[in-house]
Amino acid sequence: MPQHPEILLLEGFCSLRFGARADDAIALFGEAEEIQQLNDELLGNSSTVYHYWDQGFSLFFDNNRQGVFCSVETDNKDCELFGLQIFSLKEKEVVALLKENGHGLSDTETHAWGEKRLSFDTAGLDCYFENNRMVSVNFGVLETGSAFTYFPN
Repeated sequence: MPQHPEILLLEGFCSLRFGARADDAIALFGEAEEIQQLNDELLGNSSTVYHYWDQGFSLFFDNNRQGVFCSVETDNKDCELFGLQIFSLKEKEVVALLKENGHGLSDTETHAWGEKRLSFDTAGLDCYFENNRMVSVNFGVLETGSAFTYFPN
């Protein structure tokens, strides 16, 4: 893995591109420390997650789409976005950086336990803050379709 892992919005993580297979991740990052199956029967989602705890990230592979790489969750403090270490940025700096690169803030939410989420939908990016410090980042491919079905009257 590169010294500074890189977030490539809508493209991938480091040199692993969205749409890649688990074997490609293993070839690049080595064996995962833990592999987990996540299933949401209500939403019909199923993922296999490769956790690289020591490297500070988890890779998600969509089982509903032949197991292709679709998203990342990271708390690696060395992670870079647009050449900057994103975990060193404050909320306003993150918003400005994304806006400067064509992605406006879409939504924010503060949970009862204090965690705050900043979402940038056009970038497929969510940033999470606690006590004004970034604690994790999730990013992935954008959904091209909707699971929602409308039944007219």
